[in-house]
This record gives sequence, C-alpha cells and structure tokens, in this order.
Amino acid sequence: MKFDSPLFNRIRVKPEEDRTPKRGAPVCEWKGCAHEATHRAPKGRDAEHEYWRFCLEHTREYNSTYNYFAGMSDAAVARYQKDAVTGHRPTWKMGLNGNADRLEHPGVDPFDVLREFGAGPSARMRHQEKPAQEARPVRNAERKAFDTLDLEIDASPADIKARFKELVKRHHPDANGGDRSSEDRLVEIIQAYNYLKSAKFC
Repeated sequence: MKFDSPLFNRIRVKPEEDRTPKRGAPVCEWKGCAHEATHRAPKGRDAEHEYWRFCLEHTREYNSTYNYFAGMSDAAVARYQKDAVTGHRPTWKMGLNGNADRLEHPGVDPFDVLREFGAGPSARMRHQEKPAQEARPVRNAERKAFDTLDLEIDASPADIKARFKELVKRHHPDANGGDRSSEDRLVEIIQAYNYLKSAKFC
C-alpha cells in the first residue's frame, strides 16, 4: 500500500490534518465591535441566568460599571440582603408565639421537638400549670444507667449514691477475697454512676 494514498490518510488513527469542522465563534455583542465573544457578562437583576457575550475588553468595561442593585432603594437593598441569609426561602418563627395556631392541634409535633425552644403542646401545658417539681426528660443512656444500678428513674441523688456504694462493696475484688469474676460488672456500675453524675442526677 502506498503511504501517500488519500485512502491511507483517511483511515489513520491520527490524520495529518485536523478535519473536525470549525464552528464560527460568536461575535461580541457590544455595539460596533466585531471581535470574537470569549466571555460572558450578566444581563442584570431581572434577567437571572441570562448573559451578554462580549470580548475581553468589553467584558472588563461592562463589569467596571455593573451594579446589581441599581434602581433599588436602600430599604429594598437591605431587605434583599436579609433574605439572602436564608437563600431567599421563606422561614417561620420558632417559639411559643411563632406558630401558636398550628401547635394547638395534636400531632403537629409528635416527637415533642419544639419543647427545647419553649414551644409545642407540652411546653404550653407547662406554662399553664406549673407542677411543684418539673420532670426532666430521660434519655436512653440515662435509663440504661439507672437499670445498671437497679434503680427507678425517679430515684433521688441520695438513693443513687447509696446504691452505688452498696454495689461497689458487693462486686469489688477486695471485698470478695481477690475474686475478679465480677470485675466487668463493677466497671459497668462505675461507668453508670459517672454518667448519671455528669448528667446532674446526683
């Protein structure tokens, strides 16, 4: 086969000349400019995601005078900046009076999440009738710690300390003649007591 054949040149992996069709680049949209439009510039506040196509020189000139807030009052600019904090999405107030009408109905806050913010049905009940001793929520880890110490959740700090001392004496190797078989149980008791202590139960 001849290497200078036009057929051979057509089937080569890399032809000698680039045969991909060239697209004509857009022309700069600046009035009177015939240069190639290589850059984009935003059209303005009311034309989001729309751009002018300019050459580099006219893009620089356009950007030097571009003002997104042109024509807006100071109050409108301040309102826009405030909305920009939340990504211009609507927000609702949280708290006792923020959504009072929605929180009157049961099932709006089934997990009682809004209690932390002083809102929700349970918080409203607490505001209406103040019990002598306010019950605190008990987490699963706290419940497990009480179970480890064989105590009820409403045990007083004195009861917790007394039970801790009693269990430590019962399971400590020194009290069992050096027997270390219940050492794991002792570790659990100490951890449970320390957790309740850090959670301000005692």
